[in-house]
Amino acid sequence: MTFEPAAVESTDAQWVAEQQRWAKGWRRVVFPFVFLVWLVQVATAIPKDSHGFGLIVGYAVLVAFCVTYVYTVPVGWWPDDRRYRKLIVALAVLLAAELPFAHADTFIMGVFVSAVAVIKYGERALFVPGILTLLAIILPPAVHSWHEPMSIAFNNGTAIAIPLTGLAMVGFGRVIYANRALAETRTELARLATENERTRIARDLHDLLGHSLTTISIKAELARRLAPHDTEGAVREISEVAALTRRALGDVRAAVSNYRGVNLAGELALARELLHAAGIRAELPPSVDDVDDATQSLFGWVLREGITNVVRHSHAESCMVRISATSVEILDDGIGTPSRCGNGLAGLAERVALVGGTIEAGPAAPRGWRLKVLLESGVSS
Repeated sequence: MTFEPAAVESTDAQWVAEQQRWAKGWRRVVFPFVFLVWLVQVATAIPKDSHGFGLIVGYAVLVAFCVTYVYTVPVGWWPDDRRYRKLIVALAVLLAAELPFAHADTFIMGVFVSAVAVIKYGERALFVPGILTLLAIILPPAVHSWHEPMSIAFNNGTAIAIPLTGLAMVGFGRVIYANRALAETRTELARLATENERTRIARDLHDLLGHSLTTISIKAELARRLAPHDTEGAVREISEVAALTRRALGDVRAAVSNYRGVNLAGELALARELLHAAGIRAELPPSVDDVDDATQSLFGWVLREGITNVVRHSHAESCMVRISATSVEILDDGIGTPSRCGNGLAGLAERVALVGGTIEAGPAAPRGWRLKVLLESGVSS
C-alpha cells in the first residue's frame, strides 16, 4: 500500500480549516442571537416594574447584556482567552444591574450566564447555575418592594431553566472541545506522517545513491586503468557504468514514489560484481533460498550497506558473507575503522528495529570489520 502523507496532510488541513470556518463568520453572531429571543420576557417585564428614566436604563442594560453575550459565545469555542472570564463577570454584573428594573424576571438572564460559564469550564462552573437558581428562588420574596412570592421562580421558569441549561452545557461543551482536540490531533498526525516520510526518503536515497555511486566510481576507475592496453575491456566497463547510472536514476525515482523494493539475490549478484571490481576476494553464499520473501528485502538492504562500506572504507583483501533464514553477516579483513558508523548504518538500524531485530557492527578479531543482523524468526509479512 502506498502511503501519501502529502494527501493526508492536505485532507486534515482542509478538515480543520472547515471546522474553523464553520464556527466563524455569520455563525458567530446568528447562533447566539437565536437564543436571545428568550430575553423578550425580560423586555416585557421592564415596563411593568420601571418607569421614566428607570425604563430607559433598564432597556440600556438589557441591550448591553445582549451585545456582551453575542460577543462572548464565540470567544469560548476556541483556545483559552483571558477575555472570556472578564466577559462572564460582565454578564453577571449586568444581570445584577437589571434586577431593580425587571425584578424576578431578570433571572432569565441567568440562563445565559450559566450557559457561557459551564460551556467553557464544565463541571468546575456548575456552582454558577446553582447560585443563580438559589437567588432566583429566595431573592423575590426577600425583597418586599417587589411583592413577589417564592413560586415566581417556578412560574417564570427560571428555577428549572437555569440548572437544566447548566447541565446541558456540560455535555455540549465536551463535544465542542473534543472536536477541537480532534482537529489538533489530526493536524499533528499529518505533520508527523510528513516528517516520517521525509525521513524514509532521505534514508532510502542515502542507501541507494551510496551503493550506486560507489559502484560507478570503481568501475569508472577500472575503465581508466584498462583504457591504455585493453580498449574492449574499458568500453565494457563504461557500458556497465552507463547501465548502473540508468538503474540508479530509476531507483531514486522509485524511492521517492515509495514503489522501490530490494531483491536479496540481485544484491548478492551486485555484491559479487562490486567486490571483484574493487579487487576484493569474495566468499558469498551460492543461493538465498532459505530466506523467506518478507525477510529478503531487509537482508538486501543489509547486504547493500555492508558491501558498500567494505568497498569504500575497509581496504580489505577479502570479504565473507553468511546468510541464513534469520541472519546475515558481513565480515572483512580490512582496517576496521569505526568511522564507518555513519548515516547508512543509522538508517539500517532503523529498518532492523522496525521488525524487532538486532544489529551488531564493530571491529572483528584479529582484524577487520563485522556487520551482523539477527532476527528472532524472520520478518512478519
